[in-house]
Amino acid sequence: MTQPGAVPSRPARPSNLNLPNTITVVRILLAPIFVWMLFADGGQDGPLRWWAAVLFIVAIATDGLDGYLARSRGLVTELGKLLDPIADKVLTGAALVSLSILGELWWWVTIVILVREIGITVYRFAVIREGVIPASRGGKWKTMFQAVAISLALLPFWTLLGDWVHWVNWVLMAVALVLTVVSGLDYAVNAVRLHRGDAGTDA
Repeated sequence: MTQPGAVPSRPARPSNLNLPNTITVVRILLAPIFVWMLFADGGQDGPLRWWAAVLFIVAIATDGLDGYLARSRGLVTELGKLLDPIADKVLTGAALVSLSILGELWWWVTIVILVREIGITVYRFAVIREGVIPASRGGKWKTMFQAVAISLALLPFWTLLGDWVHWVNWVLMAVALVLTVVSGLDYAVNAVRLHRGDAGTDA
């Protein structure tokens, strides 16, 4: 029972050194290892290429794990909110740039995707105090198709199934590119509406 005049105690903030944040940091640290393995293969589509692809898939597949653990266990922190999207961008960015360096993905595709991802991420953190724009359904589809398209582009299935696999990879990457651009435009429109709403409130 609370004593009269006593100040109610606030719930303790979760520590930044928790399991979800640790998983996020590990995902970031896996990126340079993945890149090293990919280039160490030297374009030979050997065991290192397969292991690099598997490492990327494991790292990108844990995207929802850290968030789920943080929300379900009350371990959401400001650091986690900052690091989680950074981990996603580091992994996908490293994979796209690596594929372009290896000559397996057009540079313009990599540039378009990176400009969209980095631009919106920077903007999100710049206006985070003014309001948070929720992720759209298109954004979620974009994330899924990016992960699938990049994963299949990394896995050298063409060595087992033939060159037709490249066509499948290109189609999936095209879908991911379109969703990236469309969801980016949708995010920009929502951002403009948010600011207009704030301006109307202040007026």
